[in-house]
Amino acid sequence: MRVFLTGASGWIGSMIAQDLLAAGHAVVGLVRSAEKGSALSVAGGTPLIGSLGDLETLRQGARDADGIVHTAFGLDLSKIEQLAEEERAAIEAFGDVFAGSDRPIIVTGGFLHNGRTAIETDRPAVRPGFPRMSEQTAFALAERGVHANVVRNPRSVHGIGEKHGFVPMLAAVARKKGVSAYVGDGQNRWPAVHRLDSATVYRLALERGARGEAYHAVAEEGMPYRDIADAIGRQLGLPAKSLTQDEAETHFGPLAAWVCIDGPASSKWTRQTLGWAPGQAGIVRDIERPDYSG
Repeated sequence: MRVFLTGASGWIGSMIAQDLLAAGHAVVGLVRSAEKGSALSVAGGTPLIGSLGDLETLRQGARDADGIVHTAFGLDLSKIEQLAEEERAAIEAFGDVFAGSDRPIIVTGGFLHNGRTAIETDRPAVRPGFPRMSEQTAFALAERGVHANVVRNPRSVHGIGEKHGFVPMLAAVARKKGVSAYVGDGQNRWPAVHRLDSATVYRLALERGARGEAYHAVAEEGMPYRDIADAIGRQLGLPAKSLTQDEAETHFGPLAAWVCIDGPASSKWTRQTLGWAPGQAGIVRDIERPDYSG
């Protein structure tokens, strides 16, 4: 299969490229510069220089593809409304190119629930103040007959070399404050997955080629947040400390809402349907490795 992959040099996208190439697929990867595309070239893929805002380049990549995997999204959350609109338009462009065919599109989603365990049949609601619409756009395409699907990643997609995810951000707060904190008893649950295991879900979903399905790239359904805080503390040589909800708002700032959330997610159906069996290190073991950058 010839696959057009957006975000091909990214944290998850670079692993998806490796997984696809190892499985015998050809990969054309959207990258922002020749420099960012060098690793893809070395691995055997073909870089296509452009961005999500460049719709003609996206259509070019899509027209020549047997399938699309979309992972690209900007890191500057101060521009999230602009980034979300670019992403919506990009997914729509993919749908226009693939309309009338059974070529699959895999779009990246996530989890924004609190309390109950998320399952694959959940469908996203429009949330005030949260403009990203990747899942809603993908499922709307599926209703029109496009073979669009979603892979949902947990808030922690971890691995050696992590620089921009939640663990590095939490570690930075711990260094600044001198403690690795959690809220209350710290039993609120975080789902997690290693980025290599997540990459395999994308490939298996693409190869399945279904329409209107969601898959959960979740290896650990709900790790107690205190275990994560303890691991960060051990890695940094700092004590762990319980905070009240009010204290957490001051301590974590904008991260407080994420730290406090209780959001387990099941991947039972994904494992059964795709034959996916995650085998990489769990989040606590990963954080405790000496070379973990978090």
